[in-house]
Formats: sequence, structure tokens, C-alpha cells
Amino acid sequence: MKVGVLLAAGASKRMGRTKSLVKRRGLSFLALGVRHLWAACDTVVVVLGAGAARVQKSLEAEIEALVAAGRLHDDITSARRHGARALEVRFVVNRAWTRGMYGSARLGLKTALALDPEAILLLPVDHPDVRPATVMLLGAAMDAALGAYRGSRAERDRFAYAVVPRSMRRRGHPLVLTRGLADAIARDGTARDLSDAVRSHARLVGYLDVRDRGVVRNRNTPKD
Repeated sequence: MKVGVLLAAGASKRMGRTKSLVKRRGLSFLALGVRHLWAACDTVVVVLGAGAARVQKSLEAEIEALVAAGRLHDDITSARRHGARALEVRFVVNRAWTRGMYGSARLGLKTALALDPEAILLLPVDHPDVRPATVMLLGAAMDAALGAYRGSRAERDRFAYAVVPRSMRRRGHPLVLTRGLADAIARDGTARDLSDAVRSHARLVGYLDVRDRGVVRNRNTPKD
């Protein structure tokens, strides 16, 4: 089982309004991120911060509307392909969201690890253009790596490995982390940021070149 972590705690100052609720193709960035991660994950942990109650309520209403309109058929079909019995969203609030994204990433990883996943996909909410097909490819790449790992279950659980998508030679999101690497990052309160934590703790990092510019396209301002 894989769990997704969607980082949506920031105040969105450059966007001028709550970024996670900005609409694209008729859906909020937040709903798009959840649906993209569902392509490979059973559960998505959404990390909220600024305006948490309002953002959660808005997403719940949006998903209810999608269900009522029968628009989650493809999501459910994809979920069945990767063995999920149901699709789920869980919320966690980072009370210290003003300290930056890394704290939200650590909280999201800690929450996801409690669900006992084989791997975790980590996506910032400002990447709404990532394709679900890319998420599936990343999940499959991690499955292949774990399948080829030779060692005991305990050793495999400690294996610190990441798969990073790359487009036009630029590294992007979502990252895919083994449970061992996710646990090391969740425990590390000294790293400068997520990239620093991955560099410090990953035993290996694999890069997956994709034809998806959404993995490197940040939507931080109204002009993006």
C-alpha cells in the first residue's frame, strides 16, 4: 500500500488568495492534488495550516459533489488497479505552518507512516498540472525497486530510497519515498528543508525522466 501526502498549509501570499482553493479545469488545486495522488495511493493525507477549517470544509464539499455527479469513476478504476479497496482523505493540521514547508512535510510523513505503507508519495499543492499517469509511473518505479531489493523485511523497512521525477533535466514532484527514508526525514528536525533532508538520509536516489512538465511547474502567482 502507498500513501500520498499533499502539502497545503501555506498562506499563499504570492497568489493573493488561498492557493489550495484556486480553480483549474473546474477543480481546486487541492482536489486535483488528491485525485492525482489517488492514481497510486489508497489514502491521501492532506496537511493544512492557514485557514485549515475553511479549506477542509471546501474540499469535503467538492469531493461530495464529484461523487454525486459520478465523476470519480476513473479514480475508482485506477484505485482497483493498484489494489485499493477504497479511496480516502485524511486531514492533519500543522499549527506551526508559518515556520515553512519542511515542518508540514515532516508532520505529513509521520501521519502517513502510522498507516504502515510500503512507500509515500509527497506532493506540494502548487503542482496541480502533474498527470495521474506520471504518478502511476512513479509508483510503479518504486514497486520495481522494492521488488528487486534483496534483504529481510526489517532491512527493507529501513531501506532509504527515493524516486524523483525529472522533466527537461529539472527535478520535480511528487517525490516517492520508502518508509525507511520517510521515517528518517520525519525524525530530522535539523535539516534546512526537504531537499536537504533527502540528501542527508537517502542511501540511493533514482530519477525517472518523464514527458510531463507538470512535475516542475509551480503555480505560485496568478500569472503562473
